[in-house]
Amino acid sequence: MAQQAYMTETDDGRQGPRTPASRMRRLVDRLGALREDRGIWRRGWVVAVCALLLALVMLAHAHIPNAVGNLGSLLETFLPWLGVFVPLLLVLALVRRSATALIAAVLPVVVWLNLFGGLLSDKNASGGDLTVATHNVNAENPDPSGTAREVAAAGADVLALEELKASEVPAYRAALSDTYEYHAVVGTVGLWSKYPLSDVRSVDIRLGWQRAMRATVDAPAGRVAVYVAHLPSVRVKLEAGFTARQRDKSADALGEAIAAEPLENVVLLGDLNGTMNDRALKAVTSQMRSTQGAVGSGFGFSWPASFPMARIDQILVRGAEPESSWTLPPTASDHLPIAARLKVTGTAD
Repeated sequence: MAQQAYMTETDDGRQGPRTPASRMRRLVDRLGALREDRGIWRRGWVVAVCALLLALVMLAHAHIPNAVGNLGSLLETFLPWLGVFVPLLLVLALVRRSATALIAAVLPVVVWLNLFGGLLSDKNASGGDLTVATHNVNAENPDPSGTAREVAAAGADVLALEELKASEVPAYRAALSDTYEYHAVVGTVGLWSKYPLSDVRSVDIRLGWQRAMRATVDAPAGRVAVYVAHLPSVRVKLEAGFTARQRDKSADALGEAIAAEPLENVVLLGDLNGTMNDRALKAVTSQMRSTQGAVGSGFGFSWPASFPMARIDQILVRGAEPESSWTLPPTASDHLPIAARLKVTGTAD
């Protein structure tokens, strides 16, 4: 039996060894059969139309209106995940033996790679003189001290924490005191630093309570304006869609504050409850760079920690040059902490 696996029938009916020439002949015969199958261009139009629609949605996502349930922002939050439909379309095209569907299925592949292909390579470098990190610690965190120690172990020079519960702030202070000499807490956000802090103040993001702050970090390479923000949460409701009106107003206010910042080096750390693709955050994202997008490896999804699907926690910079960006191991929070290494570009005030 084993010998038969390597035998093929010759032209005169006898069996002989299967050669590369015989395998090529069989392949040519199969291709010839496909050419004679005129239905290969007629089948699979439903699959082809689905592929074209998928490519169009990804290509024109910025033009999908937010008028009904903020549908555009909802789509942009999870835009990379549309890529999971591409392999399914390719398989359906092959099952249907449809050249039309197969060609059409290539189009969303090209569009997806154009949008996100750059994130697939590792762009991390070894330079930089300031390491920053941010973490939404979750107000219901069962282990605030352990969470603080785990994040501090990453070695960040500057650490921002969001969703700080007032009753747990002493626990975070105690756990971080050995690593960070300087710190400031404003409302539900805080900043811990190895370098002196000055000009600490709240940033009004039009909420009525404090969820954003600004401080100057006197780093060895130069002064850095560090903003910490936790924008309002968004919800997906059947009756209202993607409810994000308050988040959008706060993003506009935060963008105005950052635009007025006089320091050359500006860093924004926090939970923005939105991704870089979300047009509702344009007031912020249009004037700052994402460290993950510039020098990270992969998508860097940070939420939910149990199965990350979106990067709503952000490190954005202006002036300072990103060198590397990465996601830290999970803690007891429902978010993953993230970190970046920056090069401070100057000392101008």
